[in-house]
Amino acid sequence: MPSIFQPKPISPMAIPILSLVFFFLISFSTPSAADNDTLTVYEVLEEYDFPVGILPKGVLGYELDSSTGKFSAYLNGSCTFSIDSYELKYQSTITGVIAKDKISSLSGIKVKVLFLWLSIVKVTRVDDELEFSVGIASADFEVINFEESPTCGCGFDCVSLKGRKIKPSNLVSSS
Repeated sequence: MPSIFQPKPISPMAIPILSLVFFFLISFSTPSAADNDTLTVYEVLEEYDFPVGILPKGVLGYELDSSTGKFSAYLNGSCTFSIDSYELKYQSTITGVIAKDKISSLSGIKVKVLFLWLSIVKVTRVDDELEFSVGIASADFEVINFEESPTCGCGFDCVSLKGRKIKPSNLVSSS
């Protein structure tokens, strides 16, 4: 008994057209992360007016939703190093929301102050200074201090392990 639902043969002209339609549907339905594949995380920081040195060397990858600014950066494990009298600890995943001259809702970066580890929750750039906020207090540093990315384990001076001095503008201020 013949079926009423037998498919009609596809004409040879329909195959390239269907392939083209399929290609465009796939292209437009994928997330905009394709743009991120061409830039490093350090180049993205610079696009938002931040110096590369706020992240250590060796970031393996990142995700960025350019419509909201939500991001995640991935390191190969946690990373600790000292700069001057500051000890910094980066978790393997760093998240936050980035906009021009401002990173907020930051998690995954801590600084040791005296004997306490405090989370850096916001970084703001004002002219040639970066303000790092731990919520109840903040410290300002000149942008020039962050032109180079530190190396996990030894910071800026991996040969002699002396460390590099950073020049604070205003060590601690209340928010």
